[in-house]
Amino acid sequence: MISTIILMVSLYGLSLAQGEGMERIQECKTRCSKGLQCKSKTHYSFAPCRTQKAGLNTSVVFHNVSLSTVMRCEGKQKCSLHFRVHTALQLSEHIHGVSICTVTAGMMLEICRLVSFPRVARERLEGQQLEVQNDCSEVWPGQYVHVTLKTNPSYCGVTWTSTYQVPECSSRDLRSNIPECITGRLAYTVDSDRKELAVSVSDMLEDKDYHLRLCHRKAYTCRDTGANTLIKKEDVLKNTTLQYSTPLPCLCIEGWSATSDAPRVQVFPFRDHLEELWSGINFDPVEELLSWEPVCPVSAVISLCQKPGNNECDDLAGSSQTLNREKITFSTVDPHPQLCIKFTTDSGSWIRCPFADGNFQAWDLGVDQQRLVLTSRVRAPLSLHVCVKTGTSGCHPEHTLPVQVEKSAHLNLTVDVCLPNTCVQVKRLNVKYAVTILHCHIRCLDQADARAPAMVRQIPALQGYLELTWVVVPAVACLTAAVIVAALVVKALLTVHQRRHRKGRDGVCTLKQQTESHAVAVDRATPGLQDQTTLHKEIPIPYTLQFENCERANLLQF
Repeated sequence: MISTIILMVSLYGLSLAQGEGMERIQECKTRCSKGLQCKSKTHYSFAPCRTQKAGLNTSVVFHNVSLSTVMRCEGKQKCSLHFRVHTALQLSEHIHGVSICTVTAGMMLEICRLVSFPRVARERLEGQQLEVQNDCSEVWPGQYVHVTLKTNPSYCGVTWTSTYQVPECSSRDLRSNIPECITGRLAYTVDSDRKELAVSVSDMLEDKDYHLRLCHRKAYTCRDTGANTLIKKEDVLKNTTLQYSTPLPCLCIEGWSATSDAPRVQVFPFRDHLEELWSGINFDPVEELLSWEPVCPVSAVISLCQKPGNNECDDLAGSSQTLNREKITFSTVDPHPQLCIKFTTDSGSWIRCPFADGNFQAWDLGVDQQRLVLTSRVRAPLSLHVCVKTGTSGCHPEHTLPVQVEKSAHLNLTVDVCLPNTCVQVKRLNVKYAVTILHCHIRCLDQADARAPAMVRQIPALQGYLELTWVVVPAVACLTAAVIVAALVVKALLTVHQRRHRKGRDGVCTLKQQTESHAVAVDRATPGLQDQTTLHKEIPIPYTLQFENCERANLLQF
C-alpha cells in the first residue's frame, strides 16, 4: 500500500499575520519629518550624562515610539533583516539630536546611531514635534534586541528603553527569502511493502548542496539511523529513496542545506503509529524486575493488569505510573501468563502480555481427576481460598489455606470443592505485583468411570475434603519407577509358584505333548525327516529329565 503525503514544513516561533508580507526597503537610511535634513552616523559615547534641565523628562521628549523589522533584498534568496525605530521627538534648545542604541546577545558593546539636527533647523522648529526614523541596524531571525533612546547631549533620567524580538523563520516570507531561514520543502511517498520513503526537495538554496537523512528524534537530539544521502545542486531532479526498518512515530526525515549552522527541517511520516511503541519489554527473572523503555518520546500512563483469556484486562491496584522519565520499572513481579501491561495515551489504550507464552511462569494450578495439583519452580508462599461464586458480584472466600512452597507436602481441605459455583483462588504473596488465579467448574471425578460415584459414597473418608498435592517432578518419577519394578518382580514370583503348584497336582508335564506336536509340525513341513521323527518318539524320556525340562520351559515362557 502506497500513500502520499506532502507537507509544507515550518519552524516554530513568532509568526506574522497570515497573508501579510514584510515591508521591503531598497536601502537603509535615516529620515526626519518637516523637511529636516538630518544626518546619522555610528556613535560610541562613554561620556557621563548631564544634569537634567528643567522641563525635560522622558514623557515630554519621546512620543509614540514603535519598533519593527523590514527586509532589504539584493536578489532572489539574498535578503537581510533590518531593525526599524520610529519615534516622535519634542525639540528644544537643549536637544541637538537623538541617539538610538541597540545591543543583542553576544555583543560586547552597545552600538548606537546618532541622528543630529542642524542648528538652523533646531532654532526654527524649537518647541515643535519632529518624527525620526532609522532602519540601518541589521538583525537576524529570532534575535532579542534591547533598545535605548537618549537625547544628545545625554541628560540623566531622559531615556526610553524596551526589548524587541525579531520575527523567527515561521513566516513563509522569511522561509523563501532569508538564507538563514531557507530549509527547503519536503514531499515524501511511503511504500510500506518495501519499507521505503521516496523523498523530493523543492525551494532549497539554489547554490548549495542538500543533505537528507532518517533519524530518531528524542528530546533535543536526532539519532542517525544510517540512511542518508546528499543531493547535488547540479541535479535536475532533487529526489532520493531512503530505507527504514520500523515505522516509529519519532522517525523523521531531516533535511538541511550544506552550509554551516544551516537550519534543518524535520517531517514525521509515521507520527500516528503509536502501536509501534509498545515493544522492548524486558524481564529479569533473577530480580523479578519488569521494565520498559520507550524508543520515542511519548506521554502515557503505564499500569499492570490481569487478562484471563479473551476478557478485559483488569488493572492491578497501585501499579499505575506516569511516564515522566526514560524508563518504567515494576519491582518483584510474578511472571504469570495472565499478567499484562496496559499503555494509555490520549489516542487510546494498548495491551501487551509479555508472559503469554509461559516461559517464565513460576507456578501453576491444575486439576487431575480427584486432585488439585500445584506445581512451582520457586520457593514462595501462596494464598489459597475456596470460595462460592454468586452471580457477577465475585467469589466470596469461605475457607483459606496458606501454603509455603518449600518442600513436597500433602494438605487436606475440609471443604467440598465439587459443589456447583465453588471455586479455588490462588495468589502468590511474596511479590508486589501478582495476579489472582480462579479455578471454577472443578471436575473432581472421571466421568468415564460409571462406578466412581458409588465408590465415593461407600467411602466416607473421601467425602468432605479434597487432597491438595504438591508435585515434585523428579521425586515422583523415581518413585513411580521403583513401584513398577517391584510389581514386575512380585508378578514373576507369583507366576512361577502357581505353575509349580499346578505341576505337582497333576503329576505330569505337558512337555511330551508339546514335543509330539512339534514333531508333527516338522513332519508336515519336511517329509524327508519323517523317519527320524518317528525314531525320536519311540525313545523313552526319564521322569527327572521331564521335570527339569518342564521347569525350564516355564521359566523361559515368563
